[in-house]
Amino acid sequence: MTRSRHEVIRSRRLATAVVAGAVALTCAGATSPAQAGTAVLSPAGLVTLRSEEPTFVNYLWAGASGFQWRPRNAASLGTWVGYPGFVPPAHAGPDDLATGTDVVCTVAGAEVTQQHRSTGVTATVTVPAGQTYKAVSGWSVLTQDASGTPHVLRAASDGSTTDLPVTGLPTGARPTGYLPGGSVRRAAIVYVLDGTTSVGLVDLRGGTFRTYVTGVAADPPVRFNDRWLVADWKYIGVDAAPGTRPTGMTPWGAELVAVVGDQLLIGNPTFVQGGTKPALTARSLTTGETRTVLADSSGGMGPTPDGGALATAGPSSLDWNVHRITPTADGGTATEKVAQIPADRIRAEGLAVAGGELFLDGRQGNGHRISGFALDATGLPVGPQTRRSPLLADPTCLTGDAACPQLEALGDGHVAHLFTDSTGHEYVIETGLDTASLLNVPTGDSRGRIAGGTGRYVLYNGGTPGVQKIADFPRGATSGKIVLSRNRTTAALWGQVLWTPGSTKGSIAGHDLKTGSTTTTVVTGARCTPTDIQAVNSRLYWSCGPSGPAGIYDRAAKRNIPVPTGPSPARLGDGFLVRENRTTHELLLTDVHTGTAQTHVVAVLPTTDQNTGASNGRWAVDRFGGQIAYLGATYGQVCIVPSGVPASPLAQMDAQVYSPSVITRSAPWSPVWQLNKPSTWTLTLATPSGTVRRTLTGTSTGAAVRPAWDGTTDSGAAAATGRYTWKLTARPRDGQGRTLPLTGTMTLG
Repeated sequence: MTRSRHEVIRSRRLATAVVAGAVALTCAGATSPAQAGTAVLSPAGLVTLRSEEPTFVNYLWAGASGFQWRPRNAASLGTWVGYPGFVPPAHAGPDDLATGTDVVCTVAGAEVTQQHRSTGVTATVTVPAGQTYKAVSGWSVLTQDASGTPHVLRAASDGSTTDLPVTGLPTGARPTGYLPGGSVRRAAIVYVLDGTTSVGLVDLRGGTFRTYVTGVAADPPVRFNDRWLVADWKYIGVDAAPGTRPTGMTPWGAELVAVVGDQLLIGNPTFVQGGTKPALTARSLTTGETRTVLADSSGGMGPTPDGGALATAGPSSLDWNVHRITPTADGGTATEKVAQIPADRIRAEGLAVAGGELFLDGRQGNGHRISGFALDATGLPVGPQTRRSPLLADPTCLTGDAACPQLEALGDGHVAHLFTDSTGHEYVIETGLDTASLLNVPTGDSRGRIAGGTGRYVLYNGGTPGVQKIADFPRGATSGKIVLSRNRTTAALWGQVLWTPGSTKGSIAGHDLKTGSTTTTVVTGARCTPTDIQAVNSRLYWSCGPSGPAGIYDRAAKRNIPVPTGPSPARLGDGFLVRENRTTHELLLTDVHTGTAQTHVVAVLPTTDQNTGASNGRWAVDRFGGQIAYLGATYGQVCIVPSGVPASPLAQMDAQVYSPSVITRSAPWSPVWQLNKPSTWTLTLATPSGTVRRTLTGTSTGAAVRPAWDGTTDSGAAAATGRYTWKLTARPRDGQGRTLPLTGTMTLG
């Protein structure tokens, strides 16, 4: 399928999600139960959806002892970062220019207040009448008088201000820029004379100026330290003999960042080859050699007055850091990570949870991406935000539907959602197992809904009246396929079984999608045809509408348990039912695992952002675990709360086991066992005589066991072709229930 960018033609939910993988019990729970039942459960934790686009850092101040930064366009005072182990000088003041590398200056009218950050020494410079403040470098303040003459001002020991006019500027020169850089002993002045722009350095101790580079752009990039001056891609040594011509170099299509030691740092390239990321590069001004200083580096970069530089770099915004770059004795550079920059929060525009994995959809750059958070058995976040899809085009949403994009977590690491292309054709999309795979199947319809799904199967209700289809995404497929088209009724999927109303009122029939046969029929005892059916493990939820009866039929116990009804949709979990009260904004949990229905409030949702889509809009239920996730009242917050209901024993829902003709490391045997909850597992492959040739272990993806055997034995030798007996032993990750043994055979070759 070709996916094009398109206009979002339907409304989008305005809720936002939360902070990265941190555990915090700040999500508000209910204060009192709405109905009789157990006490309200406390949230296990929260997560925050973060942008993958790195934060652009602005440096408000940088010195020898640390720096202050804030995100670009932010109005905050900034964040201070101190360098560990920094030792303040024994003496600091305007009489020692070298100590100016740690001076913080504040300009207010004609006064410049200076404070040495690490020692606390202060000084005040008063700008004389007739002079205009231009720049500051360490203890030195640069001004310009009405005639165009630059001045260097400094505080004297008696509190007065010394005024040193700059000499050496050519007669008739008009200064256009005053630039500090990687030195507190010098400052750069850009000037225009007879239509030509030139750059030079003023010695701040004696106030003498020397021109180094002429014939540059009107607003040239200038970087320097005490050894080199680089202006508009021309460079020259500061101690070069008078009359020495600067050396030119080919512009790189990037920014001049800083001069550190003998290295010119170049970053933020305007063009990057496909499949690569920008880097901070060093070009030796003595040998011309180049090397990478920081890979994956972009954004906020700049020189520091102690002759170093600061730059941001990292593998992603979730591990985005400021690095300090300092000169080495041999003229090279050294790097040190000095601060981690938190990623920006973004809106969660889709919410789903399954098999101990929380999935959030959010805008990333020019599209959307699904991100995942691992949860433990109690719902506590145990891992960082990870990518769980490629970049996705904007979804389309039904008019007035706040639960958009629709997400259905399938329990095997995949997430299903709908996409409509620019021509109006709708597709069921399956993604989420990794950062690259995306499978799709055309529905032949539009404006539909995902009505459910588990593992490889997704239930689709078309926008056209009467259309219902089952999309199948089998193991190893490059696209999905429609395996069943039928007249629409209420229906539910669990594993490979489709549940629909039976032939008589109050009955529900299960149909095997692989064999096409009706496997079982249950009778609920209701005198109506269900308008809603949901299936989880051995339980079936049925409802005959907002004003009709509803219940949960336990197929294992062969009994029906009446449950409360209401106008809002409900969501069945493992032994419990969740419904939102749209009037009180309470999330109600009905526990049925004991055979009777006990209802209590599990959370109170925000009163704003009403969700016409209910489940998977503002809240979601883990059918393959026991967690409930919901958007909290705090900006960006997604809370996770355990149901408190004992989970069902480990069981197999579906399996995709096959016999490959050839097995290699690049094409291993990759069966899939879809279980009903997360597990740790051991898989053995043995010869017909019972000799074990290979043992594999792992942890399920969601609730799906996905081993990969490359055809070698435990010793690494190639296994002989022939028949093998496999034995899968799965142990529940939540510690509840028995170990599940499964056996079968496969043929190698």
